[in-house]
Amino acid sequence: MTEERREKIGILLSEKPFVSLAELCDMFPNVSDMTLRRDIEYFEKTGAAIKVRGGARSVKFIGDTTEESILNRANLKTEEKTKIAKAAASYLESGRSIFIDSGTTLEHIAKFLPHEKLSLTTTSPITAVELCKGGASAVNIVGGRLDRDSFSVSGMHALRFISDMNIDVAFLSPSGMSLSGNFTCGNYSECNIKSEVAKKARLVIMLMDISKTDKVLPFTFCKMEDVDVLICDGSLPDETLDAAGKCGTKIINVSDESQSSKQVPD
Repeated sequence: MTEERREKIGILLSEKPFVSLAELCDMFPNVSDMTLRRDIEYFEKTGAAIKVRGGARSVKFIGDTTEESILNRANLKTEEKTKIAKAAASYLESGRSIFIDSGTTLEHIAKFLPHEKLSLTTTSPITAVELCKGGASAVNIVGGRLDRDSFSVSGMHALRFISDMNIDVAFLSPSGMSLSGNFTCGNYSECNIKSEVAKKARLVIMLMDISKTDKVLPFTFCKMEDVDVLICDGSLPDETLDAAGKCGTKIINVSDESQSSKQVPD
């Protein structure tokens, strides 16, 4: 009976992004809600679902992304990404717990590692390898589900890993940025990771090439007031600069050598 019931629940999770406990109670009127909660926990353990308030979210749908494959983005704007990464590397300090996000811009930061002992954590296996090649003394990879499009690790296990971490400096990268949507990405599961990192970090540094400006993806992971430093490769709209000024966010434009940063009053 248990096996048959869970088979039906499994089919439901493959067809819908969210299955409510109330829905399961209607499907199985002779089964207690406590038993159905255990069924949800079973699917969470198997990695098919994430237990949330009122039911379960299907990992199949959480993994869907609206972003272009990282393989298609890897060789675009490499010079600009290198400049952004070089500016970001100046914030790397020994004796700090440092998180490095996934993304093609973040991969370049490995080229500029200081000759110091660093404790680095990343959700990107590609970046982890590059950091090791660059001479990093300690590199941690977050465990979890590897997305085939972004080559980024996310999911329930990854979120728990991040929740247990202390993060001093976080380097994050958005897929889109606008005044209405703030900093966004196209994958729900990755959004949860980025959001948790932004909350925990003492210093949040956002790396963004200018093509992401005025681009809105489905999931917002942080707002301008959550960002301490925004490093980009071109001039931002005046409205964005004004918003950054009000929030105390420092803007660094690596394309302008004479005015590489806009200092915001404390």
